[in-house]
Amino acid sequence: MAQEIKIADPGPLGLAGFGITTCILSLINAGVLEAGAMGVVLGLALAYGGGAQLLAGMWEFRKGNTFGATAFSSYGAFWISFYFIIKAEPTAGVAWYLLFFGILTFYLWIGSFYLNKALFFVFLTLWITFLLLAIGDFGASGFTKIGGWVGELCGLLALYTSAAVVINATAGKTVLPVGNPIKETQVSKAA
Repeated sequence: MAQEIKIADPGPLGLAGFGITTCILSLINAGVLEAGAMGVVLGLALAYGGGAQLLAGMWEFRKGNTFGATAFSSYGAFWISFYFIIKAEPTAGVAWYLLFFGILTFYLWIGSFYLNKALFFVFLTLWITFLLLAIGDFGASGFTKIGGWVGELCGLLALYTSAAVVINATAGKTVLPVGNPIKETQVSKAA
């Protein structure tokens, strides 16, 4: 009988790649860092936000986690495509790109109701970030800066969630809470 190979949870890797890349880009969008820092974002977008997340997504497929596989593979592809889009210096279409990733994020946010509260807030803030950035790219003044601040919160939440999973798994107990699933909490209160 063949022994099943156990793999580590790829979620913390994907969340860390997403979180750090999102934080640096969001600091540019919020106006904290100058646009000259975009080179740092592009490096992260290709290697960590893109590459590490894409790998995490593939490992989530191996684990049978449809949500994780879809989320990490999609956002890994987002960061890789972001790299090429910025390098091409587009003059149109970016707002639609952001809007459609906002739609993807909206339904992933709904899926996160069944996961934990930490992921619920990561996807909520990411959905709002995409919406604000799309509105800003459609030409509404000030929305990109607000989107940058919400994106910064999103990235920090992703880093917290990554840290919680790593530390809790290593400690064998809950050190950093992530909260019960939203739907589970509602069901248990109704019972």
